[in-house]
Amino acid sequence: MSGGALAGAAEKFIGATFRLNGRDPVTGLDCLGLVILSLAEIGRPVRLPLRYGMRNAGLARYLRLPEAHGFVAIDGTEAEPGDVLVFEPGPGQLHLAIVATQGGIIHAHAGLRRVVRTPFPLPSPIIGHWRLT
Repeated sequence: MSGGALAGAAEKFIGATFRLNGRDPVTGLDCLGLVILSLAEIGRPVRLPLRYGMRNAGLARYLRLPEAHGFVAIDGTEAEPGDVLVFEPGPGQLHLAIVATQGGIIHAHAGLRRVVRTPFPLPSPIIGHWRLT
């Protein structure tokens, strides 16, 4: 499956309600739920952490997860549709997004309380970048 397929799958969830730890588009999704469901849509189901808070100590404990699920780390390359980005919108706050097919990102926005498409540039620095293999 291509990154474009992952981006297309994520776009289907635009408008879904935001809910922390959400894994169902009917009751709400968070950023990790969006990635999990988008991967399942393209036939790559994954099992990732079920419970976590809005604040985290850092990315280190999660760095093995992308490679274990068919992603490779990307460094210094422009983002392509379907790439998964991690950025830090606030101290100790990590956020996942999927690069959209027509530019920008798709993510579960806690402040807007829904899954949205946001144009580039991102308001926060990217601290992780992965691509499906």
